[in-house]
Amino acid sequence: MEKERIQSAWVSLLISLLILFPSTINAQTYPNKPLDLKATKETASLYQNLRKLAKKHILFGHQHATEYGYGWSGDPNRSDVKSVTGSHPAVIGVDFSGLSGRPPAAIEKAKETLRKQIVDTYNRGGVTTVAWHFTNPASKGGFYWVDTVSAPAVALLIPGGSHHEQYKEILKTIGSLANSVKGNDGKLAPMIFRPYHEFDGGWFWWGKPHCRKEDFVSLWRFTVSYLRDSLQVHNFLYAFSPDCLFKTEADYLERYPGDEWVDLVGMDNYADFGRNGRYNINAGSQKLKIVSDYARKAGKLAAFTETGLESIPDTTWWSNTLLKALKAEKIRLTYVLVWRNDARSQTHYYAPYPGQASVPDFLRFYQDPYTWFETDLPKLYRRKWLFF
Repeated sequence: MEKERIQSAWVSLLISLLILFPSTINAQTYPNKPLDLKATKETASLYQNLRKLAKKHILFGHQHATEYGYGWSGDPNRSDVKSVTGSHPAVIGVDFSGLSGRPPAAIEKAKETLRKQIVDTYNRGGVTTVAWHFTNPASKGGFYWVDTVSAPAVALLIPGGSHHEQYKEILKTIGSLANSVKGNDGKLAPMIFRPYHEFDGGWFWWGKPHCRKEDFVSLWRFTVSYLRDSLQVHNFLYAFSPDCLFKTEADYLERYPGDEWVDLVGMDNYADFGRNGRYNINAGSQKLKIVSDYARKAGKLAAFTETGLESIPDTTWWSNTLLKALKAEKIRLTYVLVWRNDARSQTHYYAPYPGQASVPDFLRFYQDPYTWFETDLPKLYRRKWLFF
């Protein structure tokens, strides 16, 4: 009885602290749980199920898979992956690029398109991951860094910066979308939000050469806190994903905002996996191991957030390159995502379509017990999650 009384007193104290000081108890206090202590049940369930599944499987993802594909766009319930295998990818990538830097009518249209994609994926039981090719709000140049044109905007967006209020308005657009994506069950669809990716390179305006480490970390933390605490967005998991320019854990974490600000650690890597004919599978595997090892140590999810081989000229790339790397170091990754299949280009595609030369090998990849597609998924959003 005395033990139960003490346990009950501790529970009451913790609940009181959560109510009075919600930001003081964070992911460092409770690892292996979402950083948002008010995360929706569906979001928390997704987190826990992905963590569990990574012990034996990896989910396959494709960017913009159901929006368009090789030679088509706008067909309901279609994807090139489904046309080849009979199943959509387990993870569907979308992009928040259309939510700023455009006229209001165009932004509203982008929101409607995104809402449909996110809700449809949720209703089917799949997972949505969100990239953000964020148009520079302080200059021309789009999301790329363009010499003599682009402004180093990171320092301008953080608290005290000249464009901070404008940035808050952009985040409000994201927040309004996030709080509107309700599935057939009336619940908000969870998303893995992956802002400011590939920040260790210089090709984006938020890249390492264009901002101080302290300003990048400040921008990341403000983005998470404003969405979560001010805009009450509780259906996001936050993903941190540099490119592949690191060789050690210290390199990888050089601009890491802290465990209490990240749910998933990842990496984008095309360079080691056949880009321009260059293959270094051992290096790619070692980098994935760094990501996976840190996730296990810090109580985070891990993923191979972007990769692929444009046009897939290597007909055995799926089994001899990608799958081999994923299995090489006994890593634990929740998903691997390949980039998009452009609807108009004859060469810009990263997943096979019917008749493409790598289809037979992709089917071997699909049939491997380690890889899971949408039809393999359990009820990712229905697992009961207990806080204590």
